[in-house]
Amino acid sequence: MKLSQFRFHLPSDLIAQHPSENRDESRLMVLNRQTKTIEHRKFTDVMDYFSDGDVMILNNTKVFPALLTGEKEKTGAKITVFLLRELNSESRLWDVLVDPARKIRIGNKLYFGDNDDLVAEVIDNTTSRGRTLRFLYDGSYEDFKHTIEVLGKTPLPEELQRLRDIQPEDKERYQTIYAKEEGAVAAPAAGLHFSRELMKRLELKGVNFAEITLHAGLGNFRTIDVEDLTKHKMDSEEMYISEETTEIVNKAKEEKKKVCAIGTTTMKAVETSVSISGFLKPYKGWTNKFIFPPYDFSIANCMITNFHLPMSSTLMQVAAFTDYDFLMEAYRSAVKEKYNFFTYGDAMLIL
Repeated sequence: MKLSQFRFHLPSDLIAQHPSENRDESRLMVLNRQTKTIEHRKFTDVMDYFSDGDVMILNNTKVFPALLTGEKEKTGAKITVFLLRELNSESRLWDVLVDPARKIRIGNKLYFGDNDDLVAEVIDNTTSRGRTLRFLYDGSYEDFKHTIEVLGKTPLPEELQRLRDIQPEDKERYQTIYAKEEGAVAAPAAGLHFSRELMKRLELKGVNFAEITLHAGLGNFRTIDVEDLTKHKMDSEEMYISEETTEIVNKAKEEKKKVCAIGTTTMKAVETSVSISGFLKPYKGWTNKFIFPPYDFSIANCMITNFHLPMSSTLMQVAAFTDYDFLMEAYRSAVKEKYNFFTYGDAMLIL
């Protein structure tokens, strides 16, 4: 398929700027791939579609406050640093994006905090915007991470930052309630709809939860600029699937139960590690898997996801799972019915 086939008209006022008041109160569109029917429900109604022995696979990655605002030495020019990933914890080395990038060169020092609580030195250029920084910090690693926690801001996607400023509420709401493994710079948005109460009710109904970790990166939002999708390369993301998770998932598969991937990052992770016989395998490493139509899925037989932006890699993955024509029909319905799109938007359950 071609990039242009994933273009559709999305009014800007349908991009949700804030989360719903309560996590599980967003709208839910339910697509049935067999009957090609569309239902309009509330997210709490997800209960009606799952029963004893079904499995939901969750991405337990935790977003860290990756946005730092500082100043360049001597000139005092304002600079924004986006922490992408930690390269070496002992020497405090990080891969980062800097903005504006054109005046930041190797050897420059950057200062963060009102009292210059944190100082970094640029030691390498990786891309036009990318740099490698060494933080010059003498305290313990725990103190260093705490300083970043205090100085850093929630890394909302750029599309949202263009619409509004980052708010204190984002620190909590741009995070799933089951987040535990720190390392993501993007939240697994489908999981944002789950409240503690809803998860407890699902548990009481006999639904099992299996956790994977995939540290979602900026590649999920990166613009695709090639018409031929086979030419697009995704950024690598670190991921982990435990033995315990594979046992829970494979048991449900053997018993012909629902295996539901919560979000595109979860789906990407489980499709990265599949045995020849089509079962889930333990995994520790990296993935740059890019899923677009046509694609045969091996693990999940249903998924929960948000409504994605035009021509995004996440939209393409969902189209591969749903059926392109059916999904485009559903998206036209979503625009007509004024569903909220993107990170803080409404949800879709695909059966």
